Amino acid sequence: MSRSAWATWWHGTWLIARREIRDQIRDWRIVAPLVGLTLFLPLLMNFTAQQVVHFVQKYGADIVAERLFPFLMMVVGFFPASISLVIALESFAGERERRTIEPLLAAPLTDAQLYVGKLLAVLFLPLSVSYFAVLVYVLGMHLKMGWWPSPMLLFMVLLLTTVQAVMMVCAAVVISTQATSVRAASLLASLIIIPVALLLQWESMMMFWQHYEVLWATAAAVLVVAVFVSRIGLAHFNREDLLGREVDILSIAWIKNIFWKEFRGQATSLKGWYGQIWHDLKNLRAALIMALGLMLAAGALGAWLAHQIPLQGVEQPHNVQDAFQSIQTGGGLPIALGSWQGVWALWWHNIRALLVAAAAGALTFGVLGILVPLLPYAIIGGGLDLMARLGWASPWQAFAALILPHGIVEIPAMAIFIAATLQLGASLASPAPGETLGAFWLRAWARWARIFVGVVMPMMALAALLETWLTPWVASHWLF
Repeated sequence: MSRSAWATWWHGTWLIARREIRDQIRDWRIVAPLVGLTLFLPLLMNFTAQQVVHFVQKYGADIVAERLFPFLMMVVGFFPASISLVIALESFAGERERRTIEPLLAAPLTDAQLYVGKLLAVLFLPLSVSYFAVLVYVLGMHLKMGWWPSPMLLFMVLLLTTVQAVMMVCAAVVISTQATSVRAASLLASLIIIPVALLLQWESMMMFWQHYEVLWATAAAVLVVAVFVSRIGLAHFNREDLLGREVDILSIAWIKNIFWKEFRGQATSLKGWYGQIWHDLKNLRAALIMALGLMLAAGALGAWLAHQIPLQGVEQPHNVQDAFQSIQTGGGLPIALGSWQGVWALWWHNIRALLVAAAAGALTFGVLGILVPLLPYAIIGGGLDLMARLGWASPWQAFAALILPHGIVEIPAMAIFIAATLQLGASLASPAPGETLGAFWLRAWARWARIFVGVVMPMMALAALLETWLTPWVASHWLF
């Protein structure tokens, strides 16, 4: 696109943003809470910090107060930005209820200009207030407590505030374009609030432990999610659908029919059904390569983290056989090795964990659906590193004896699961002409379920069989 074309595009986008910003400033119901949060919340956090300092000084725990100051600064920046969620939910759904959506959509602007203009307008006022609130808090802490954040810490807090606001706004605008009323959009906002609340808790822990490198990585990950969600909104934004959609009706029969039709496909037999699954797997080739790379990276990360653990003073089993037996008897896992009960227990444990990961991924655009299955490979990498450091066996020998006998089936099954979950999340960013986002999402889940039921579950059953019968035999003959 040429420079003049870009200028024309941004001119139309700014017209929409300026109109929205002007309407927000005129609405006292928006301005009053923002001004109140700007003035009251920093003063409240300053007062809280002073009280905490006075309390911990009695017990010599000054470090608690020092770690609390950056956390309170993050809270001060986050809460005004959270107002953007309410404004974003009202952006399109509210216009539809007020009957002002028709003139807006009739403007000679593209769908992308309308969408991006709304995003910019929703972000402008809350983020401006958040930055000002952080400034008030920092100045108050400097005057009252003599505390001043480093430029890098201040920039990190402002960056976290910005990327979280962008992520919330992008997701809220997607909901607003699909909901037929502000009430429906507000109820659907729980899909945003729950993940963001969990994210804020994670950031709070990292802030208290001063793991700032993790917070930088978190900010980068949230930014990626925000860009992805904005791409979802652009892909599924359609002005004709906004005008034509009148009411949301929950129809279990419609959901079942859409899901089952896609799950079954055109197959009339089990052989034909697996033929469709084979076609699905061929479409997963790029995602499979990425999944295997993520699994290797998780194992390397686990080994690196385990290598940081000092072994001095740690009570250790005398040999690997004692450790293996202690895991069986004291690990709390209901696994009877060498029995059909153990096969069932292992298979159901793995399937249940994958289903929980998939459910968590549905609330986080597939992020937790990928991260949770990667955790065992980080643990495996850490365990292999510790065994090598203890002198029990080389990492390759331990892997060949303890992991490979069943991993030759389980690792490909997990790679297929991760790849299918990656494709499930990525499919949302594909346009669905003539189809609602709900129907498109149901069809994507049906394709994911077809791979899960037809491939992952049988492979995990075979892996559980090998892990129960073959792996203990190989380990006992090779390592003990």
